[in-house]
Parts: sequence; C-alpha cells; structure tokens
Amino acid sequence: MADGSLSQRPFLSPDKVSRLSAALPFWMSLALIPVLWLGVMLGGWWIALTPLMTWYLFSALDAALGVNIDNADPETEENQLFWYRLVTLVWLPVQLATLVALLAYVPDASHLGTAEKIWIFFGMGVVSGTIGINYSHELMHQKNKWERLLGDILLASVLYSHFRSEHLHVHHRYVGTPRDPVTARYNEGFHRFYPRVLWQSLTSAFEAERAMLARKGLPWTHHRNPFWQYWGLQAGFLLLAVGLGGWTGLGLFLLQAGVAIWQLELVNYVEHYGLTREHLGDGKYEHVKPRHSWNAAQKASNWLLINLQRHSDHHYKPDRRFPLLQNYDEDEAPQLPYGYPVMTMAAMVPPVWRRVMNPRVRAWRKQFYPHVEDWSAYNKHATPMPR
Repeated sequence: MADGSLSQRPFLSPDKVSRLSAALPFWMSLALIPVLWLGVMLGGWWIALTPLMTWYLFSALDAALGVNIDNADPETEENQLFWYRLVTLVWLPVQLATLVALLAYVPDASHLGTAEKIWIFFGMGVVSGTIGINYSHELMHQKNKWERLLGDILLASVLYSHFRSEHLHVHHRYVGTPRDPVTARYNEGFHRFYPRVLWQSLTSAFEAERAMLARKGLPWTHHRNPFWQYWGLQAGFLLLAVGLGGWTGLGLFLLQAGVAIWQLELVNYVEHYGLTREHLGDGKYEHVKPRHSWNAAQKASNWLLINLQRHSDHHYKPDRRFPLLQNYDEDEAPQLPYGYPVMTMAAMVPPVWRRVMNPRVRAWRKQFYPHVEDWSAYNKHATPMPR
C-alpha cells in the first residue's frame, strides 16, 4: 500500500509541518502539571481536576473540534521535527521533578487528609500513564540510544519497564495472533483482559529477551539482558520513594504506578479489540496492515496523546515519528466512534463496550474478510501459533 493511497487530500508540506505553531497543540500535556499542583495546594475537590481534565475536558474538546484527517508529508526530514521531538524530551525532567516533589511534600502535608493524598497520587498516575508511558512509547521506537534511555526511565518510574521488550519484540511482531497477549479477544471484557495481560506480557517479554540471548549462545543471566537494567532502575525508584516519603511515600508511589499501568492497558485493550490477522495455514499469518488496528481521528485527544490514535499507521510503519503518522479512512482501517478518553471509559463497563464495539468488529470482518465463514477459532485465539 503506497502512502499516496491514503487520501485524495494533498500532504501538508514539510515547511508547514515544521512551524512552531503547528507543533504547539501537542504541548498541551504540560498543562496537566500546574493543574495537578493546584490540587496539591488547595486540596478538597480541586484534587479531582487532573483526571477530570484528562478524560472529560479532552472528550468535550473532541466533540467541539471534530476530527483532523490531514497528513504530513512522510518524507519530512528529521531536522524539521524539532518542536515535536522537544516535547518528548522535556517531559521526562518535568514528570520526574513533579513526582519527586510530590513524594517529598505530600506525605507530611498537614492540610491534606489521607483521602486527598490518595487522590493526588491517583491524579499523578493518570498523568504518568496517559502522558509518561505514551511518551516512553514514542521514545523506545527511536534509533537514538539516548531517547531509548529516556523511555526506559519513564517506564521504570511506573514499575513497568518490561513493556519495552514486550512491545518491540512481541506485540509488533505478533499483533493480531494468539502469541500477542495485548490483542484483546472478541467479546473479552477488560476485567478479564487486564489480569491476563499483566501476567502474560511480563512472561512473554522475559521469554523474548531470553530467546534472543540463547540464539547468541548466552544465558538469560548475561549482563546484556535488559531486565537487569529494568530491575535496577525500578529498585532505584522504590528506594527514592522510601527515602523521600517513608513508607507512606512508598505506598503512594505504588499507587501512582498502578494507576499508570491501568491507563496503559486500557489503551492497549482499545487499540486492537477483536482484530485478528488471517491465518494462511501452517502457522503463517498475513502481514500486518492498517486494518489490524483501530484508527481514531479526533483532533484534541490526538494532540494530548501525540497521535497515538493513528495507531493503524504506527503498526504499518513503526519507525515513523508521531507528527508523520498518517490517518486512514474507513476503506483502509476500522474507525473508532470516539477518541481514546471516551473509549477507555466505555471499556470499564463491558456491556456498554460490547454494545458499541461488537457490531463494529463484525462489520470489519465482513468488509475485509468476507471469505472467512467460521470465526470461532479467532474469537478464542485458538488458531495455530505463528511460526
């Protein structure tokens, strides 16, 4: 599929894409930090502002602003993406400074009650999950080792370092097949998906790294296994939490990590729900195509999530930086009815989710695979494991 088939609309020129004014909407995530601190300083109902802004404000903005189907020229040079890259680099010190300051201040803040402290770190988890893990995802896909290291630090701050190994070596290779834990099965509610993916992602990530070392004749205990780095960074954050906030600080740190992981896996659940690659026989599957991820063109939530909702193109071209990700129409990729903020809230209520999404999955099957008569094995992820 050539990029030119994406749309009849012309590409945005590199000169237009490179402007600061074009990149600035993607910096909206930074507004969450002062909102979070407003809750810390004032307490009371102000502590609810961060999740309310992240989920509901951007849902309202999506409804007001509509969709963005413009595509940047994918041949835009790296040096023309400075303002886009900068926000992903700036975020790490901003998030870490916020987390450290919260751990040092909140546990002993006399004007905050226990419930308020919990809700403040719930809000921190929403920020570190919705923004931090998402930015780490952008960084881990880059060739620059320093950007990958920044991504590793962000993941360690929420105790989910193995996501890098799982995402790069398992998910992208096996998406839409039984070997990918992250591909949510048709009719699988989030509350069944979540405990399954927590365990299977960890074990599949470790096994992927162990297998790569074994092919080089090395044991899993070799220092080249990135899990040693993962464990070291995560241990450092746990010690930091105890050192700054004592046992209360540790508990609050674990809370924000748990909320961040929940936010990530909600998005993972939405991105591929019910979509499977066709088994061609003998453990062979069709190549990954835009049709194997849900696409969402909502403007405001794509600003917040740096085009993560253009997920169909991310799996088709994983090395593209986020401003160059392309939007697909319904002829090439299945479309979500709303942006991720609304869809993740719907995923928490399985009957609502099934009512909205199951008909769309069935329509996707008829559109792209009319020749497949029996979907029972696909529904259960019981087709043969990929070779």
